[in-house]
Amino acid sequence: MKAILQKINLTFLLSLSVFIFAQQKMKLPGDAIFYMEINGRQLDKKINWQKLNPFLLDVAKEGKEKPSWNDYSKTGIKYDATQYHYASFNDSVKAYTAHFMVDNKEKFQEFINSTKKKGLEITRKNNYSYVNLDDDIFVAWNGNRAVLKLLSYSKPYQYNMDNEVMADSSMIVMDSTETVGTDSVYAEEPEPPFNYKDEIRILKEDIQYLKEDIKQHNAEIARMQKDIKYLEKHHEYPKEKKGSTDKNYSEDSAETLPPPAQDDGIEEMDAEDNAGDLAYEKEFDSLRIEKFKMVKMLAESDFERYFSSNFEIEVSKETLSARDPNSDVFVYADYGRIVNEGIYGRMSKQYEFGQFFSNFYNSNSSYNLYFDNDKVRLVNSYQHKDPEVQKQFSAVYKGRKNKKLMALIHDKSIGYYAMNVDGSRYFDLMYSLLKNSGEGGYQKEMELMTETMKIVLDEKAIAEIAPGNGIFVLNELKSKTVEYTDYDYDDDYNEKEIKKTKEVMVPDFTFAFATENEGYWNRVFNVLATNKNTAKNFSKNGEFYEFKEEKSGGYLDRFFFTVKDGVVYVTTSRDNILPKKQSEVSEKWAKDASKYALSGRFDIRRLLIGLETEFNSTSERKIMDVFKKNVGEVYFKTEAKGDRIETEMDYGIRSSSENSLMYFFDLADEIYKIKESEQKIPVL
Repeated sequence: MKAILQKINLTFLLSLSVFIFAQQKMKLPGDAIFYMEINGRQLDKKINWQKLNPFLLDVAKEGKEKPSWNDYSKTGIKYDATQYHYASFNDSVKAYTAHFMVDNKEKFQEFINSTKKKGLEITRKNNYSYVNLDDDIFVAWNGNRAVLKLLSYSKPYQYNMDNEVMADSSMIVMDSTETVGTDSVYAEEPEPPFNYKDEIRILKEDIQYLKEDIKQHNAEIARMQKDIKYLEKHHEYPKEKKGSTDKNYSEDSAETLPPPAQDDGIEEMDAEDNAGDLAYEKEFDSLRIEKFKMVKMLAESDFERYFSSNFEIEVSKETLSARDPNSDVFVYADYGRIVNEGIYGRMSKQYEFGQFFSNFYNSNSSYNLYFDNDKVRLVNSYQHKDPEVQKQFSAVYKGRKNKKLMALIHDKSIGYYAMNVDGSRYFDLMYSLLKNSGEGGYQKEMELMTETMKIVLDEKAIAEIAPGNGIFVLNELKSKTVEYTDYDYDDDYNEKEIKKTKEVMVPDFTFAFATENEGYWNRVFNVLATNKNTAKNFSKNGEFYEFKEEKSGGYLDRFFFTVKDGVVYVTTSRDNILPKKQSEVSEKWAKDASKYALSGRFDIRRLLIGLETEFNSTSERKIMDVFKKNVGEVYFKTEAKGDRIETEMDYGIRSSSENSLMYFFDLADEIYKIKESEQKIPVL
């Protein structure tokens, strides 16, 4: 029996220890809309500090004679450790938090001193120190951990059914882990008795804030010090005389000084304006102080919780479900909360059927970012929060393949966008989103509308017209001379029209999509060519229908339409519908385009070459040359994977940079140097 009791006691102690340990973790706020992990172990190996440090120094010297820090590789931050970032918001507080490790406390504190404003003092607590870099930016640290917080606060409000402001909220959420009372709801409550000690405490806090604000309010501090002395002696504020605008009083007298005599009406008006300005400035300062107190309290509360924890951040499995530990950066975004809560949620509720859009955006997305040597890879994983709606999304992305369309892809094109989706499934998706979209008295109407749509629409017939396979190919940009009207003015400012011409770049493209009902589209084009209102622009020429503007003054003034072998074509040239010769590379593109639900590529360099004539200034041409030399090609593909929609986007780089991370810094550095050279005043 004794052995059993000992085992029970040991089990209880172990359970209690586990429970206590779990309580020490720092939980991710429940209202977090954004979460990010930066894989420092991998990224630190890809950063070339010899290149990056001079660039950061150049940027940091903006507005300064000399940078106050000369080596950003030695800030005391442990760059090869994982960083954690998250953002949250509610009716009153928006917060962004970053957690990172420190490997040299002295260096880190030296870096903070070089960053903060002069005059701001560091506050030391039992197990950490902190300072506000600005009114809404705070940083706290101990021997090996640091937290950066950006906070903004505005008074919370309650809204009635018509979305009108009723009153201040009585509570605000502090990172969704605890609540703090801030403003009571406007109601008939007895006014508390005057407490001069509370007034003294508040004024002292205000003085501390003003001192921290780089001593910009010396006169205000002096006035408050007089108030404190007067309150300590008289236990009340001095009485203000009628017509007085100032509260000038001595330590022993409650009499205010009379306003100075006015010489004329203008001086009196100036005095009133100045008094109004002073009142406004005082009101503004008071509001700043109130907001600063609140964000400071919120920051301190968060710092206390973090530095009293075991420094682990507890994140839900849902948030991390798509995380790849081998990615350089992982990001999770809760679009459902972003759209459906806060000001965005209230905006959608202003509309009778705004809930439909709330249902549509009720999703989350995860992103894994990789900085490879020759390209940047971004893998996005989308998931709707309603499993039934997500099932319909996945069904849409599982369409039949169509290789015929992919024969239009070729090496010399600037880019293409191909899709193979199931058009008939769009209706099921729409019905799922409309379900439960009505609010209040509109629920029955929404259900009736959904049922009516199912009865009226012939889903099968519509899907036959356009099953869901299509492709857009941008072949090239061609130069075209267009005429336009400019205006000139003579010496008497009489307006005179002047006809001018200019060279513009117009796209040469092909848009094609599959159809199972060729007759329908032939009838559509035939009506356009024979109708008296449209026939002046539409005509039939052989197997093609042609659209042509009467005056050739626009960018796109000529198109060709035709239906052939189950494909509808809209193109700028008849030759574009012919299959193109494909290399090994373009064959792979075509294979992917017929395999994935969505796919495409875009050669940014070729596009920029085609747009050269649009850039005229020396600066623009220099920057254009930099981009032409460095920009690469974008390639993406999308498919349904299980209960998610996954999209991979690759950006290939063209440069001598050691990897794709440094590529962006090298590109920014080149552009920055061009801008800097233009700002220098030439020596005559």
